[in-house]
Amino acid sequence: MTARELDAAGITEPALRAAYTRCRLLNARHGKTYFLATRLLPVERRPAVHALYGFARWADDIVDSLEGDVPPHRRAAALAALQEGLEQGLRGGGGGDPVVLALADTARRYGIPHGHFRDFMAAMRSDLTVTDYPAYDDLRAYMHGSAAVIGLQMLPVLGTVVPREEAAPHAAALGVAFQLTNFLRDVGEDLDRGRVYLPADLLRGHGVDRDLLLWSRRTGSRDPRITEALRAFEDLTRGVYREAAPGLAMLDPVARPCIRTAFVLYGGILDAVADDGYAVVHRRAVVPRRRRAAVALDGLARVAAARAAARWSAPSGAPRPPAELPGAHGTPPAREREHEEVA
Repeated sequence: MTARELDAAGITEPALRAAYTRCRLLNARHGKTYFLATRLLPVERRPAVHALYGFARWADDIVDSLEGDVPPHRRAAALAALQEGLEQGLRGGGGGDPVVLALADTARRYGIPHGHFRDFMAAMRSDLTVTDYPAYDDLRAYMHGSAAVIGLQMLPVLGTVVPREEAAPHAAALGVAFQLTNFLRDVGEDLDRGRVYLPADLLRGHGVDRDLLLWSRRTGSRDPRITEALRAFEDLTRGVYREAAPGLAMLDPVARPCIRTAFVLYGGILDAVADDGYAVVHRRAVVPRRRRAAVALDGLARVAAARAAARWSAPSGAPRPPAELPGAHGTPPAREREHEEVA
């Protein structure tokens, strides 16, 4: 975390500054695409996004790390400890872990419903025992906690020019679209973890099952049935992007370049998968560096235009400046929305 970002956000307490810095490092190391997009946000909003992503990454690492042979019961114990720290942090008790400290501070500053974090943790726990999904509806139910709530957590930070509940379905869909993209890109790696996220009914419709995927991964051989199944999953994912797209115009104009850049870059992963012949069982598709740079430059131009326009008008749904937010300097908010249910 740069001092400029922390200063702009009104984060002055040393332990809290260190906690946000830890989250930024997690974001930079694990989320290259999203980290690049985050740099297009107004400087004072970046720490909150790093806290949200850093916590999600921290929990995901507990579940998915391939380093060493960590048995499921130890992963479950680590998740339980994280959940306990999360609940303590959301109650205002700190939570111990720096990532939780930053997350709880962000939740207080922006009034993020605590139910979003609990739903996310429930999805992480399911990853310890659930290894496949019979149908797309089952996968969508899982992704409510693993992806949709990430989009919902982001909305208070990004700000909207419409009532938040109007933008919420599109934000949730964007979180799902990003995760479906990751599922397609990471088919081979997920097989190594014993998981298949592609719905069994979609695979079966193309004559594919887990055994065929494992055979392909093990031997390096291709099968046209797998290619067709992966193409169908790509089509499904692009449909979710179409669900999410109207939400871009509902965001605070100064936040739109960030999310639009992420939208384009993640969509570019789908293009890269197709361009590589749907070889994701064997290798991860990568967006060319020149393409990433071009999208980033376009985002910078949009940022400049949005900030110029913002000097003349402020959208009604945009977040208040950090100094005016409840708890912006470590003081408890007058009222927290602790148990608001997810829509």
